[in-house]
Amino acid sequence: MVLKIGFLYPTLMSVAADRGNLFAIEKRCKWRGIATEVEPIYVKQTPDFTQFDLILIHGAADREMEIASQDIQFKAESLREAAEANVAFLCVCAGYQLMGHYYRPFKGPELKGVSVLDLYTEASNERFMTHMALECDLGQVGKKVLVGYENHSGRTFLGAKAKPLGHVLVGWGNNGQDGGEGAYYKNVFGTYLHGPVLPKNPWFTDLLIQTALERRYGKVELVPLDDSIEEASHAAALKLAEEFKGTMSAIDATPWKK
Repeated sequence: MVLKIGFLYPTLMSVAADRGNLFAIEKRCKWRGIATEVEPIYVKQTPDFTQFDLILIHGAADREMEIASQDIQFKAESLREAAEANVAFLCVCAGYQLMGHYYRPFKGPELKGVSVLDLYTEASNERFMTHMALECDLGQVGKKVLVGYENHSGRTFLGAKAKPLGHVLVGWGNNGQDGGEGAYYKNVFGTYLHGPVLPKNPWFTDLLIQTALERRYGKVELVPLDDSIEEASHAAALKLAEEFKGTMSAIDATPWKK
């Protein structure tokens, strides 16, 4: 089997060690004898996204996000077709926001998304920064805890066609109000979690790999791996989140107003 990965804006959008998500996928596939083919997709390139098994898009600052927002409109139709065709997506932070309808920053024009996910995001004057944990119930794997680090000033609100990726145990999540974090629709998963998120959450990495492969190959059973190192990392991240509970920091995200 070969896992075909489309890596969207690998240099423009890959902050907070998010590239580690790709490394985690590649390693866990290699250990199982599954080949990976990674195609970087840059500005002014518009492939047929339905030909991939998995699409990655990561975080970025507002300036880079503005460039991506303009360019991604040329890719929007193909991205929506891929989502409806059950291609798997992992979308982190700014990449998560661009999968929605729009992101409205404090300064500058509204940044249009591609409406793969039914959500919108508006900037706040506070930035959420903390270790966080959420409980996910994605059906095929049962209830699992996802850990990572959130760092965002955007407040994301879901529409009727998107479900929260999980329920916040520690942290703020999408907007600090409704208790949800991230979103999913079909095989499209969005989250604010950096860290990167996949190396310390092997169950989620395997869910993405299995979901992506099954679209092309049918039912797939992944060979179990020794996850002792990954589980230790998960436990350490969860411990940090629990220690920071109640002492989360929200910093001023609008220093130009001072």
